[in-house]
Amino acid sequence: MTALLRKIVIVGIVSILSVGNALAGDVLMPFVLAYKTTGDVNAVAGDVKGKLSGAGFEVVGEYSPYAGAHVIGVTNDALKSHAAKSERGGYGAVQRVAITKNGDNVEVVFTNPVYMAAAYRMSANMSDVRAALDGALGSELDFGSEKDLTADDLRKFHYTVMMEYFDDPSELAEYDSYEQAVKAVEDSLAAGLGATAKVWRVDIPGKKETVFGVALKGKDSEDCSSDEFIMSRIDKASPRSTAHLPYEILVTEDGEIEALYARFRIAINWPHLPMVASETGGTFFSIMCSPGAIEEALIEASGEEP
Repeated sequence: MTALLRKIVIVGIVSILSVGNALAGDVLMPFVLAYKTTGDVNAVAGDVKGKLSGAGFEVVGEYSPYAGAHVIGVTNDALKSHAAKSERGGYGAVQRVAITKNGDNVEVVFTNPVYMAAAYRMSANMSDVRAALDGALGSELDFGSEKDLTADDLRKFHYTVMMEYFDDPSELAEYDSYEQAVKAVEDSLAAGLGATAKVWRVDIPGKKETVFGVALKGKDSEDCSSDEFIMSRIDKASPRSTAHLPYEILVTEDGEIEALYARFRIAINWPHLPMVASETGGTFFSIMCSPGAIEEALIEASGEEP
């Protein structure tokens, strides 16, 4: 190899490493404000679904967790392909789009696929999905974190000492086979066990893995597990972070049923949420009872007793 060729190769390698480091160093946000509008939430939701379908997304489920809020789950071939290539990739198979009444405005917000790809340790950064959502809905503002978290930070994220990482899930139940486990979740959600309901189900292609979106309705107004209980206490900033919902249950090929532990699942969408004091009043202390209550509800939704 000539000296000139060696120099070209070395410069090329340095350039590639520099680009990789720059991408890894980009600060990411969990949510994207697509646009603000006015009018009826349900009417806006219908318009949003049309835009998503027109861009090749499949609407896999939707629900209204509380008044003035509507959440739509979407997937497409790219999302399912990324999930199939990733360990426990089902968590990244569905992106959430929320339509929320906030004052005089209706906000259309979606989860940032690049942020979620890092948080859920996906095999790819899912920038292709981000581009598709931007094209379908627009992109006015990335938001949701006051911490400068990069993809590298998110892949090893936990809120604080003694709190869970991505690979510390709640182990909800275990059955003799994947098929039995899926049936147990289907039956339990249909029966409303744990005051839950099915929002969506997506089977990951090429492997025995299924992700469910689960509404947490709460058994009463003081049930710490309910979507409304939690969001009313911590989702106080504008734009709203309604696309945090719903929670997921993951069924794996060996018949095990799991969910991301709530202290991780909540913190990944509010990484800056203070423990005991904030200007808005939203703190982890205000929902201290929720992680355990969510786990119990999801255990029931898996066909077991908490």
